Amino acid sequence: MTEQVAHWFGLGAAEWQAVALSLKVAFWAALLSLPLGIFVAYALARWRFAGREILNGLVHLPLILPPVVTGYLLLMTFGARTPFGAALKEIGIVFAFRWSGAALAAAIMGFPLMVRAIRLSIEAVDPKLEAAAASLGASPIRVFWTVTLPLALPGVLAGVVLAFAKALGEFGATITFVSNIPGQTRTLPSAIYAFLQVPGGESAALRLVMISIVLAMGALILSEFLARRMAKRGRGA
Repeated sequence: MTEQVAHWFGLGAAEWQAVALSLKVAFWAALLSLPLGIFVAYALARWRFAGREILNGLVHLPLILPPVVTGYLLLMTFGARTPFGAALKEIGIVFAFRWSGAALAAAIMGFPLMVRAIRLSIEAVDPKLEAAAASLGASPIRVFWTVTLPLALPGVLAGVVLAFAKALGEFGATITFVSNIPGQTRTLPSAIYAFLQVPGGESAALRLVMISIVLAMGALILSEFLARRMAKRGRGA
């Protein structure tokens, strides 16, 4: 099946490998960061605590720092020769120079976009609805699962889509942390970069660029659709 899809787009084996790996990395990056993204977004939207602004700054730091810096910090934290990385390796968890490391880097780079979308959707939920549920005896956790989360769901989905799209296009942090290993860590952006470094690779790079544009535009359109759904729901339409 994958060979048929690759043939339809005129992709060679190396190109399709990069596309498939990018989709895999982006999927797991968005999925695994979602629970933490919801928790952090809820904390920023509803709680008042010491260090709240610091947490908000840390969440958005990957958007401000050069991606290479983020990749370097990941390498210094999770590299096999670092104390923490070595401890993880002892229990069979390795991130550096693995596709799992690419997913980790992509998740961190997309996390701010996810949190912001979810936070805005939670802030749009009328606190009076939550208070009404609480007055009927519902616990805070039950209020969250039965009132807040369902009403904020379009924003949650929009955040997942944005994080997925960001993960697809992540380059700087990924190539710094996990390098550019064909079949293991060579995602769409790093494959485009690699093809542009060799004579005659321009056509392959162009095909991957077009696929990247299609995927990014599709994600943005879907995110906008979900945002509009959220706005209509907020107006009671």
